[in-house]
Amino acid sequence: MERTLLLVDDEENITSALVRLLRRDGYCILRANSGDAGLELLRQNEVGVIISDQRMPGMTGVEFLGKVRDLYPDTVRIVLSGYTELNSVTDAINRGAIYKFFTKPWEDDLLRANVEEAFQRYEMKMENVRLTAELQRANEELLSINHQLEQRVEEKTREVMRNLSILQVSQEVLEHLPVAVIGIGDDGMIAIANMSAHRIFTDVGNKAMVGEAATEVLPAELLACALVGECRKQQGSFPHGPDGKHANYWCCPMGEISHSRGVVIVIDVEP
Repeated sequence: MERTLLLVDDEENITSALVRLLRRDGYCILRANSGDAGLELLRQNEVGVIISDQRMPGMTGVEFLGKVRDLYPDTVRIVLSGYTELNSVTDAINRGAIYKFFTKPWEDDLLRANVEEAFQRYEMKMENVRLTAELQRANEELLSINHQLEQRVEEKTREVMRNLSILQVSQEVLEHLPVAVIGIGDDGMIAIANMSAHRIFTDVGNKAMVGEAATEVLPAELLACALVGECRKQQGSFPHGPDGKHANYWCCPMGEISHSRGVVIVIDVEP
């Protein structure tokens, strides 16, 4: 960042002396011979530090720097004054219009050191402004991301609730079918069994079929159909019950329209 210094004094010999003193420090130095001219330069340039004489015609240094404080509050403002003007300068310092003041004649090394310090102060302000702006942008982006996430969560929640409702309806339909429906996973365990299946293969009130090995519950006639890898949309019948009735069955492999693996068996006992 280029360091731009504005010198305001109606006496050209004063600004020339300041330029000779301060240009060795590498500053870009602007000069104005009045407060109005100084304000015009400030409109056209980004200035970090201002050194203004106090006693100038039309507008004093304190008045000029007071306007600068209102228009460009981040600038660091220094005033040069005589001993007879200390009261007005002190009041300006108390109001925050002036950072420091030096009396004429000034001490060269002290003035140079304080101008360097003033630029460091200005650059720290600008860095704080930059970091604050970045933080604000980051917060705005975070708020936007959070809002998008909340919307996605709401959409997923609605989707889950819809799927749950569909699942509940499907489960109720399955339970009230007049035929037995049994689903067997590729591990050979029974994953689904409706009420009709329980009525056929277990005593009412006895243990549930779900979670049991198919070989422990189903008759041998069905096991060949139930074996994963051998089921090929087959159908048949097997004797059921002591009265010689037959049960018809249909066996179908899973995975054609879903990612499920295993078989579904539908069984209808003859009346």
